[in-house]
Amino acid sequence: MTGPVSRADRLARAADPGHVSPAVAAGPVNAAGSLPVGSPGKVGVLDLDYRVADDGRTVLADRYQKSPLQVMRPLYVDPGLPHVPVTYLMSTGGGVVGGDRLDIDVRLADRSHAVITTQAATRIHRMDAGYATQNVTLTLGAGAVCEWVPDPLIPYAGSRFQQSLRATVPEDAVLMVSDVLTAGRVARGERWAVDALVSRVELARPDGTPVVVDATRIAGGSGGFDDDLVTGGSDAIGTLFVLAPGPATDLADSMRAGVDPSAGVCGVSTLPEGCGAWSRVVGGSPEAVEAAVRAMWSAARGHVLGASAPDLRKG
Repeated sequence: MTGPVSRADRLARAADPGHVSPAVAAGPVNAAGSLPVGSPGKVGVLDLDYRVADDGRTVLADRYQKSPLQVMRPLYVDPGLPHVPVTYLMSTGGGVVGGDRLDIDVRLADRSHAVITTQAATRIHRMDAGYATQNVTLTLGAGAVCEWVPDPLIPYAGSRFQQSLRATVPEDAVLMVSDVLTAGRVARGERWAVDALVSRVELARPDGTPVVVDATRIAGGSGGFDDDLVTGGSDAIGTLFVLAPGPATDLADSMRAGVDPSAGVCGVSTLPEGCGAWSRVVGGSPEAVEAAVRAMWSAARGHVLGASAPDLRKG
């Protein structure tokens, strides 16, 4: 956001996710017992501002949070980069349900550096009515570093969910964005049984020039999503984008060398204009795909920042 914004205006913005894919919005609007958008705990807001303190550490200088979104106090648990805070995003609702509108805005001042993750996997519950959305906006200052590395997304059967991540990244800044999408509760026979899931990543320069536009759309349920045709029978899809200055080919090589070939089918390539590299993994085990994405994140981190990925200390 730019300039001061009242809390009322901030909540109004969060409650309106903008364009929603017709596939996501196609379900029933109302159901007995369901809470409409705007009910207590349905519109989650999280605004985080990072700055560099006098001692050289990056600190969470300002925040605004509204249930069901909140954060723990950032922890300095990275032995390789002890000045970098790790922030854990949490939900007080135990997962995402119909009518939820989640809006996250993260700003990193010049030369600041933050790692942002989630406390656990994000579960998208079955929705008898309505749909849920999450919009994430990342704004990096000159020379800033942002590592957005959430735990996997688990869409339950009958869920309808749309998420977007938009980032503004100067040419001298570094952005690492990971995403792991699982097939759902496979042990319950809900393999890729989501009604509709749309996920979009847009990374751009401060002047608006796009460098990455990536969209995933899954319409399953009664729509007959053929997962064998689209995912080759796999149970997870992992993606990692890395925007960083320096030779993109060397970055891609380091990411390629970091992954275990047994995780599944993996591809690594450079991004347009040599602005970075990206990878995608499709595998039969969500745990193996998550480990592969983490390994490539760690390899990219070592190449760009000189330190491997830290132990995020979960579980």
